[in-house]
Amino acid sequence: MADAPSKVIPGLQQQKVFKIIVLGDSGVGKTCLTYRFSERQFLDKSEATIGVDFRERTVKINNEDIKLQLWDTAGQERFRRSMVSYYYRNVHAVVIVYDVTKPETFHSIASWIQEVDRHGLMGTPRVLVGNKCDCGTPESRLATAYAQRLADKYGMPLFETSALLDSECNNVEAIFMTLAHKLYSKQPLRLITVEGEPGHSRVKLRPQRSELAAPAATDHCLCS
Repeated sequence: MADAPSKVIPGLQQQKVFKIIVLGDSGVGKTCLTYRFSERQFLDKSEATIGVDFRERTVKINNEDIKLQLWDTAGQERFRRSMVSYYYRNVHAVVIVYDVTKPETFHSIASWIQEVDRHGLMGTPRVLVGNKCDCGTPESRLATAYAQRLADKYGMPLFETSALLDSECNNVEAIFMTLAHKLYSKQPLRLITVEGEPGHSRVKLRPQRSELAAPAATDHCLCS
């Protein structure tokens, strides 16, 4: 997106706004991840997304308010077909999510990347997220080294996390704040919002990702 001067209107303040889309197969936990970041808690009752689920959160970077708009689309093709072009419009960053206990969702990553590229987002910042680390057993989860090779192939940082566990909250923060810092440094177009908008919060990006503690095995995963 080309930079352009923004119009200053008395009584209003300028604020950077970034649109981040969250992709992945149905059931990988996209909605729970965006809810965990925006509301700072787990979404107890999650239903399949039909169309688009939209959330936002304002954070501070260098003492400046930055609004992150998180667009979570349905992973099922029949729900996405009618709104794909709108969904990919004016995107600043992409998050691709897979379920660490379901290899088929990992194997779909290449097709999601192809879809992103078809919509002209080849140079857009991206991250790869392995979700549901609270589910299954260590033996049943996709090996981190395997996922890291794919992330390296496409030039994406890899995060492994759980939207369910409070102990993984910092990793969920790091996913979106990594993108926020990267986007902020590029100084894109400034957009105008109403002064005094509620919901401002301060978060700090942790420079290092903590090692994941092995959770107890479970047969039921709530973060769908």
